[in-house]
Order: sequence, then C-alpha cells, then structure tokens
Amino acid sequence: MRSTVRQDVQKPLPDGLGTAIRATAGDIAALLRCVSDSAVPVPGSEWTVGEAAAHLALANELMADLARGLERPYGDGTPQSLAAANARSLALFGERAAEPLAAKITEQADVFLDAVERHAPGDRATAAPPVVTPLGAMDRTVLASYLLTHMLGHGYDLARAVKRPHMIDPDRVGLCMPFMLSVMPHVTDPAATAGLTARYTIRLRGGGTAFGVTLTDGAVEVTPGPPDRSDCTILIEPVAFLLIALGRRNPWRAIAQGQVLARGRKPWLAPRFPTLFAAP
Repeated sequence: MRSTVRQDVQKPLPDGLGTAIRATAGDIAALLRCVSDSAVPVPGSEWTVGEAAAHLALANELMADLARGLERPYGDGTPQSLAAANARSLALFGERAAEPLAAKITEQADVFLDAVERHAPGDRATAAPPVVTPLGAMDRTVLASYLLTHMLGHGYDLARAVKRPHMIDPDRVGLCMPFMLSVMPHVTDPAATAGLTARYTIRLRGGGTAFGVTLTDGAVEVTPGPPDRSDCTILIEPVAFLLIALGRRNPWRAIAQGQVLARGRKPWLAPRFPTLFAAP
C-alpha cells in the first residue's frame, strides 16, 4: 500500500476576500463608467470625482507593489503625512478621465491579487515576511483587508457624488476587520485617550464579529475577542461601524437612527468611543 504525506497548504487569503476585492474594484469601475463629468465634486471632500478616482488607481498600484515585496515609502501614518503624500502623488499623475481610471483601478486590483498568490507560502513553515505599509507592518492578509477597506471608503464617496447606491455590505465589512483591528492602535488620538481607563466590547450586529478595546491610562490594546469584565458593550450595525470608523458617518446620527446600542456597567462610555480614534 502506497502511503501519502499530507501537505498543510495555506490559502493565500481567507475565503471571500479576493472575491470581494475584485467585486469592489468592479463596482467602482461601473460607477465611474456612468460619469459624464469627472469634475463633479465629492461631497465632504476637497476632491473631484476624477481626483478621487485617480487616488484610488494610484493607491491600488501602491498596494500591488507592496504585495510584490517592493518598498514604497508613503508618509508616516499620520493623517497629515498621508494627505501630503496623496497631494504629491496626484500632482505627478495627470489622468482624470473616468474610463482610463476605471480600467486602472480594476487592473491594479488584479495585479495585487496575483502578487499575493505568488507570495503565498506552500506550508506553515514558510511564512512570507511582512510588508511595510503607511500604517505599519502587515502580513498580506491584513494588507488585502486594507486594500478592500480603502476601496470601500472611497467607493462610498464616489457613489454619493454620482448619486448611486454604494457597495458596502455586512459581508464586506466583515472582511475589513483584520485591517481594522490591526490599525486601531496606530490611529488613536493621544489627546482623547489621555488618562482614560476603560474596557470596551464592540459587537457587529448579525454576525459573530466581536472585539475588545482596553485602555489603561491612555494605552490602547485591541484584542480579537471581548475583554474580561467589559465596562461598555457597543452593538452596532456593520455598515454604520465602517462608515463611522472611516469618518464618513456622524456617530450621533447613527445612534439616533437606532444603528448603535450600548449596554454594560458604564454605557455612558459609548459616545466617547468614536472620539478616541482619528481616521487616517
């Protein structure tokens, strides 16, 4: 009898993440192909539709280069440095027409996924080294979640600009969570967290996603499960969570619409939670 050796092969990405990246890039491209004037302003932004689309095309290319293992310095992670890097990149890239930008967004999403596939380890003993991103070192799964999150945020802006439905849904929000949990300690607002000691549990409605945020005299720790003896549990609708986290939604409006509920020993801590972080 011939024996076989089991190969413990890792998938390059969690189930659904690659599909969501391609689908989101395609949804954004479809929005852009309906645009007759790329000079239309994006609500709540200094950018036009053409500038926002150009930024997405360049960002997808940046992410693809990072996935390939290339070094691409791009600010130091602070909102100010990222804004300056965005301005520099847009100044050097003149394309603002919708069709070529739509093509570049989808093309670079595919290049990214091809790079992730090529760098996937064949077994658990050959993990690929992390890549250095504008928001810290990440493995390629977190980087892919970053790419998806970034496209969803700007895709939402473009959808508002052209008055069409956005592409954010609970399943895609769930796939953003590896990046969200990774980045939260990097985007805390020191002035808002100074001196605060509190334990939060955040639960997304309709699924099993729950995570903890513990502050100890201002120091922040994020865990993939609830902390012991949570002070405040926040139950939030997934799409509202992502939009609030990305600075696209007023948390008070979400509270007023019943999309956010709080309970626990100190429920009054809930309104303070969004103020602890500064969206990059």
